[in-house]
Amino acid sequence: MEEKSLRILKIDPQFKNLIRPLRKREYLQLEENLLADGCRNPLIVWNGFLVDGHNRYEICTRHQIPFTSIEMDFACREEAVAWICANQLGRKNISEETRRFLIGKQYEAEKLASKIKNPRGLNQYSAGKPNSEVAPVPKEYSRHHAAARIAKENRISRGSVEKYAIYSRAIDVLTEKEPEIVPKILSGQYKIAHKNVVELSKLSPHEIKKVEQKIQKMQQPFVQYNKIQNVISSATKGTKENVIAPSVKDMPAFDPDADITGLTLTIPSWSSSINRVRMKTDLSIISPAARNGLVHELHSLINYIKELLSAIEED
Repeated sequence: MEEKSLRILKIDPQFKNLIRPLRKREYLQLEENLLADGCRNPLIVWNGFLVDGHNRYEICTRHQIPFTSIEMDFACREEAVAWICANQLGRKNISEETRRFLIGKQYEAEKLASKIKNPRGLNQYSAGKPNSEVAPVPKEYSRHHAAARIAKENRISRGSVEKYAIYSRAIDVLTEKEPEIVPKILSGQYKIAHKNVVELSKLSPHEIKKVEQKIQKMQQPFVQYNKIQNVISSATKGTKENVIAPSVKDMPAFDPDADITGLTLTIPSWSSSINRVRMKTDLSIISPAARNGLVHELHSLINYIKELLSAIEED
């Protein structure tokens, strides 16, 4: 690690767009911390490009705060993208839409990286064959193994990983055609089904713009799910703008209070379970494994509660 200094780093828009933007309150708190304590954590860099720490870099540059950096040894650009996605998936407070996008993007990036590192398509069964000029790529770098590993890391099925890859490609297309709609999809402001994100990406920029204009006329800040699906279906099927046919497959109108109400009704059962354990269990005789497991989960729950309270107070 280098000594603290001020240096100019290159910003890659694709790298930066993979990182969840900070809320205003989070950004101001980070700025306050950097001004008070300096930049303690190193920025992550690859070939002069900033990979992680974009907000800290912007604040440090603006206030002339020296920082350190760690140079990563990625074999190619796609490896850097995969690392960013995996790193972001380890963070909290990302929407389900962003999570799906990052999983799909990581898988796509790892597939491309594997092809770049293994242009001849060799595998573990190629070892020892004559005329092999390139060493075979280990099994763990294969496409199928990558999907299985990413699925395990994110507690989903391998099929979901491959499905999210299609979703991420559609989001990339939308970013090129009509970038303003993408943050609203990934933040969850626009609740759009997977298949309709794909269909939306097939429209022309002008048609996508028209769809978004219709969505913007609906309920804000959260738009009813079934209305968005109908607008997109209407646009992709070429039906008249003023005809929105109901569908039995449509979900009920989006209720912004639904998740909160469900959580509010669930929490009393947690309190009851915790209180029952306190009253009926002799904590002095439980095994170390049980004790450590409970302590870990309770601390995790406390952290989640603090984050949710902070988000509620912020909003």
